Amino acid sequence: MSAFQHVIQSEAELREILGYAGQAAQDKVIPEIDEFCRAFIEKSPFVLLGSTDASGNMDVSPKGDPPGFVQVMDDKTLLIPDRPGNRRGDTLSNILQNPHIGLLFLVPGRRETLRVNGTAQIVRDEAIRQRFVMQGKAPVFVIAVTVGEAFFHCTKCVVRSGLWTSEQEPDALASLGEAIIKHANLDISVEEADAMVVEDEQTGLY
Repeated sequence: MSAFQHVIQSEAELREILGYAGQAAQDKVIPEIDEFCRAFIEKSPFVLLGSTDASGNMDVSPKGDPPGFVQVMDDKTLLIPDRPGNRRGDTLSNILQNPHIGLLFLVPGRRETLRVNGTAQIVRDEAIRQRFVMQGKAPVFVIAVTVGEAFFHCTKCVVRSGLWTSEQEPDALASLGEAIIKHANLDISVEEADAMVVEDEQTGLY
């Protein structure tokens, strides 16, 4: 039983209200990484990686490093280093169950974003891993993406959000340590939890 009175139930109903994309929006999808996509990826320090397990459970994982950390191996292949995290391995596990993934690249100050969809593999080739050495350490895994489609997303969402403006009000959010204590039911102080976060940032990046 839905809590809502009017829920869209079919593609026909959706399109009756939404309409259809214009020809340019339909035709802008390309099947490879061209010079415009490559230039954007080389400037991007941050990408969101969406994946799904065999049961359809979704995950979106942020990946970040200095600009250009995602390498364009060729016009159909992207390489993404998997840096140390919390060892949950949600993305990696999902790729083993369902290789289809989606990427959203951001470049600070730019209003457009780049979307790439394709399939992924978890790579351990030493020569590939050595391409991503930082602070003397190579990633344990590299995610190799075979590009199915790529296209630039319009600027409206970034404009509406004011994402890159410098006039945002200081936030009043709880610290990450405080949230972790609540979510993981930890019996430690906020100060201890915050110190753990800072230590991990300082010693566990690579």
